[in-house]
Parts: sequence; C-alpha cells; structure tokens
Amino acid sequence: MSAAPMTASAAGLMGCHACGMVVRKRHAKPGQSLRCPRCEAPVHARKPDSLQRTTALLFTAAVLYIPANLFPIMTVISFGQGQADTILSGVIHLAHGGMISLALLVFFASVLVPVLKLSGLTFLLLSVHLRWQWRPRDRTLLYRIIESVGRWSMIDIFMISILVALVKLGNVATIETGLGATCFGAVVVITMFASMSFDPRLIWDVMEEEE
Repeated sequence: MSAAPMTASAAGLMGCHACGMVVRKRHAKPGQSLRCPRCEAPVHARKPDSLQRTTALLFTAAVLYIPANLFPIMTVISFGQGQADTILSGVIHLAHGGMISLALLVFFASVLVPVLKLSGLTFLLLSVHLRWQWRPRDRTLLYRIIESVGRWSMIDIFMISILVALVKLGNVATIETGLGATCFGAVVVITMFASMSFDPRLIWDVMEEEE
C-alpha cells in the first residue's frame, strides 16, 4: 500500500491568500505574524474565522433573498400607469411574450443559481462542522462550481440597469428600479463574499486529522 502524499502543511508551506505565492513558515520572525515577501499581505495556514464568517454571510443572504423575491424588482410606467414586476412575475411575462429562451435564462440565473448557491454553501459548512469524510474531492469540486457561477446571478441587475438608462421617454414610458432589485443585488454580492470566505482546505483537514 502506497504512503499518503505529503501535504503542504506537513512540509511547512503556506499559500498567500492575496497573490498565491507559496511561503515557508520559517520565514516568520519571532513575535511577528508571517507576511508574504511579494505583496506583504498577512499569511495564514487557513483563512481566519472561515466558518464563522461564511455562516454569518450566508444567513444574511438567506434573509435578504426573501424580500428580493417578494418586492418588485422593477416598475414599468407607461402613459401614467405603472406595472410592478417581481423576479418570478417577470419570468412569466417573458414566457407569455414568446421569449422562452430569455425567460429560462433569467429563471436560471436569478432563481435557480442563488438557491443552489445558498444550498451548496450550507451543505459544505455542515459537512465541515459535522466532520464528514464523504467524497472530499466531489465537495471540493462543488465549491469550485459555486465560486465560478455565482457572479452570473447579476444578469437581472444588468438588464434592469440597461433598461433604466435607455427607457426614459418622459410621460410615455419610464422604468424604475424597485426594492427587490436592491435586495437581490445585495444577495448576489454577499453570497460571492461568502464563497470567498469559505476555505475548502477545511474539508481535507478533517481527513488528515482522522488519519
């Protein structure tokens, strides 16, 4: 049976969170925290308070996701009459207007992606808290997917920003943003910070401690 490969921690190596440079622990001066010799950012073996910060950010995003779907994301005012749309009602109107592909894109980016991202990060947090040893490679891959696709949830905000800038026809037609857009934008940004604050190496720490 082949021996387990040596880890970076066992070799006395740490990675800089800012620039990615690999630093040896012995470079730290007595009584001082280790800093990256290239960018001078503080270097830690693991992201400080990773689980606590990720949990707080996830809880905040989950709370904001409720008003993001309940309140109007934009209001179209035409000839003095306004029609407010939430994310789901906007998807329905797009589908009824024959724009099925655009409706599916908005539904995927603005409804499915945030829900799956919140669920996925919650699953990863629980797996570390409960010290699961189940499929660490797959959980690491899940984290990479969550981190890479989360930014695409901003497609709704981009669409509204373009519409608000273009549709300014006085009393004929105007588009205004709603409270839902503000909450939804906050959800996207906060979940991005949550995925950045989570340290996937914690998944593998459990495996090493058990061994």
